[in-house]
Amino acid sequence: MTEVHSDNVPAQETAIFAGGCFWCTEAVFQAVRGVISVEPGYTGGTVPNPTYNQVCTGETGHVEAVRIVFDPAQVKYRQLLEVFFVIHDPTQRNRQGNDIGPQYRSAIFWFDERQEFHCSRIIEELRRIQAFLAPIVTEVKPAQVFYPAENYHRNYFLRNPAMSYCQRIVAPKLVKLRQTFAALCAPPA
Repeated sequence: MTEVHSDNVPAQETAIFAGGCFWCTEAVFQAVRGVISVEPGYTGGTVPNPTYNQVCTGETGHVEAVRIVFDPAQVKYRQLLEVFFVIHDPTQRNRQGNDIGPQYRSAIFWFDERQEFHCSRIIEELRRIQAFLAPIVTEVKPAQVFYPAENYHRNYFLRNPAMSYCQRIVAPKLVKLRQTFAALCAPPA
């Protein structure tokens, strides 16, 4: 039986987003109020139980993604989508910055018609207001099997904040999150 808040809102919901390297995406969504957990992993491919090394070849069809479990009474799916479109470049096909390959493509994997509606709606709105200089190439697909990443990828930024990649790539995304969505940010731990 699903636990439900008193106003008939589910106690938790799941989202899967792919916006480049999952170290970045994980760190950003861990900082959002109402997010219960963020798990890096792989989805959208054809090889069962892929490893990081297999996914990095770009030949498995998988994308680095995060599975987010959140409390919809504290943060709405639409708000998570807004964060997603601000913290990565949805106009780059098969890359994010220096991370190049189909495993870094922009993608959203929806779980139900309501999520699919919100995905289509936000992309339509962003296109209409010309929020980006180039066309949005984010894939929007039904959720597929999600394979958790190896343990050393989990909580990567939290464990390695001084690492060069984390300082140059991840930390600025967190600054952008806090500047753009201050009201959505969880208090620092």
